[in-house]
Amino acid sequence: MLALAAFVILSIFLGVRIVPQSEKHVVERFGRLRAVLGPGINFIVPFLDKVAHKVSVLERQLPTSRQDAITADNVLVQVDTSVFYRVIEPERTVYRIRDIDAAIATTVAGIVRSQIGQMELDTVQSNRAGLIAHIRDNVANVVDDWGIEVTRAEILDVNLDEATRAAMLQQLNAERARRAQVTEAEGQKRAVELAADADLYAAQQQAKAKRITAEAEAFATTVIAEAIAKNGIEAAQYQVALKQVEALAQVAGGEGKQTVILPASAVEAFGEAFKLLKGRS
Repeated sequence: MLALAAFVILSIFLGVRIVPQSEKHVVERFGRLRAVLGPGINFIVPFLDKVAHKVSVLERQLPTSRQDAITADNVLVQVDTSVFYRVIEPERTVYRIRDIDAAIATTVAGIVRSQIGQMELDTVQSNRAGLIAHIRDNVANVVDDWGIEVTRAEILDVNLDEATRAAMLQQLNAERARRAQVTEAEGQKRAVELAADADLYAAQQQAKAKRITAEAEAFATTVIAEAIAKNGIEAAQYQVALKQVEALAQVAGGEGKQTVILPASAVEAFGEAFKLLKGRS
């Protein structure tokens, strides 16, 4: 009885398998694949079936690796990459590949060298997102038979040798100097254009003022001519007398102390102006 009880307990212990959520168990019978157990309680045939492999299905990260590559313009670069993946079909992973991490790392290195060899250095630096997408897609196609899924591929850094770095720094400084010269030249050009616009505007305003003055004088001449045509010689004498009075007023209003001597004709002009003004009023 004790032996039978012990056999039953041992059979239950061997036949019941509890699989964690983060794992899948590969069951073999006589060395051949029998089943893949998912999370939860599972039952197998005691003494015939055994759990040969316990495979984690959590996402994994490969250690950061560095690959040397030569660009299309013959520049040696060192690319640091990292790959994230997870196992989705453990029966393929355990039976088709021995060292999955090393296999993925080798595949990534080959793809990185091949792709960078088709790109120039400037493209590698500026189009890193496109390079990452290309690496991820190509790695996913290669590792599909291994029962894994590549979730992410990252390019952490692209390093250059010292000579190339110094040459790029010199080129960058030259480009900055060129841009500064172009900016200064454009500023000087703009200043000259603004000065020319200001001179043109001033000339236009002066011409406009002269045109208005000429139009005013022409209008005054027309009015005087009409007055003379209507009133005869008296209107002409009146205008001449006014001009003489204005001229004498300007002479008398000058700075300093001076004595103004009026000729007899000027006195007569005043008298004539007053008479004409009185007559017009």
